[in-house]
Amino acid sequence: MAKAKSKLTDEPDLLSVDRSAMRPLAERMRPRSLDEMVGQRRLLAPGSALRRAVESGHVHSMILWGPPGCGKTTLALLLARYADAEFKAISAVLSGLPEVRQVLAEAAHRFADGRHTVLFVDEVHRFNKAQQDAFLPHIERGTILFVGATTENPSFELNSALLSRCRVHVMEAVSREDIMQALKHALDDEARGLGGQGIHVPDTLLDEIAGAADGDVRRGLTLLEIAAELASGEGGEITEQTLLQVLADRTRRFDKGGEQFYDQISALHKSVRSSNPDGALYWLARMLDGGCDPGYLARRMTRMAVEDIGLADPRALQMAIQAWDTYDRLGSPEGELALAQLVIYLASTAKSNAAYVAFGAARVDVRQYGTQDVPLHLRNAPTKLMKELGYSRGYQYDHDAEDGIALGQTAFPDAMGERVYYQPVERGMEIKLKEKLDALRAARAEAVRKSQAR
Repeated sequence: MAKAKSKLTDEPDLLSVDRSAMRPLAERMRPRSLDEMVGQRRLLAPGSALRRAVESGHVHSMILWGPPGCGKTTLALLLARYADAEFKAISAVLSGLPEVRQVLAEAAHRFADGRHTVLFVDEVHRFNKAQQDAFLPHIERGTILFVGATTENPSFELNSALLSRCRVHVMEAVSREDIMQALKHALDDEARGLGGQGIHVPDTLLDEIAGAADGDVRRGLTLLEIAAELASGEGGEITEQTLLQVLADRTRRFDKGGEQFYDQISALHKSVRSSNPDGALYWLARMLDGGCDPGYLARRMTRMAVEDIGLADPRALQMAIQAWDTYDRLGSPEGELALAQLVIYLASTAKSNAAYVAFGAARVDVRQYGTQDVPLHLRNAPTKLMKELGYSRGYQYDHDAEDGIALGQTAFPDAMGERVYYQPVERGMEIKLKEKLDALRAARAEAVRKSQAR
């Protein structure tokens, strides 16, 4: 079989103009050059390192990390075209090691004949370590130009050996304005797009489609194609009623177990911590809209109540438990209002991580000092033998002491001495706690000094 031409002066099979209505609009409108790509201005700006490498045909193995529809596949196709290389694509979702080995063997034969191969691996993060390792020797020998595409953070999902042999390029969601440009191009292009079909859409509605695409060019073109099909029976006019049908069930980008999930819960937590109820409410709404389990959000907000608010407002923990219980009783959507009220309260009230920090410091001492004996005066002495051994000797019963506190005894093992972990902040209810503890600690230190001086 003759090889597909791929020089810039020819049309490669995968990037050729195809007027067949069988191919989706998004595929027909796939850019054929770097100049046709929308978005990725930072990565592919004129004079940028990657653009110079692509245009010169001297490209390197790489990982393309970015959200769906940002141009990862298109960029890989263009790499092959500019480098005059064969393009091969596999999906980590559909392919196993046998398919990988076959593609690599074909690439090795092609390399022996003096021709390079761009191997595009979609969803590369779905390959396990053994499957990822299969590419390593071929990347090192130059048998393949490896291009892995992932929507997940490569630092977490790809093994270090593969990462060390590839350069990671971060691709961004395409802006609304750039998607608008792609939609207009599709409407005007008579060879590959909808030009000449009499489709008309006002800019206001085109902008609505661009917004519904949510950073995904492919999704925007797909929505436009569906709208055009509906409009073809209505004189070619895409109206608001047309878009109501097309966009009725639109959803925002959200991955319940991936990078976006953890980015958004981080944004929610940090908005609460910085006392920004409006920002916290926005991220709560975003996560609920994306299908996040409300029970998970209730659990995380309960954690915020103890970690970031703590004793500055002990009511926050009680309210978190109550909101969680309310959601369990009511379910969605009514129960979500309880979560909304909770996140507003958590973000608005006084903050303190003093208890969180104090507990961490105590755990450090536990690890550092090991298994220390409990001081004799703090031990119970329920038997005669234990009393003879000195258990409970010298213990001062606090209720019998002045002000109800026996100052002259320590609560720590002898090898450690008195420690201070909890440092209340001067916010909320901890203001009163701080006043009391500062006075108490000073009195206890004075009592210990006098005891030692005797």
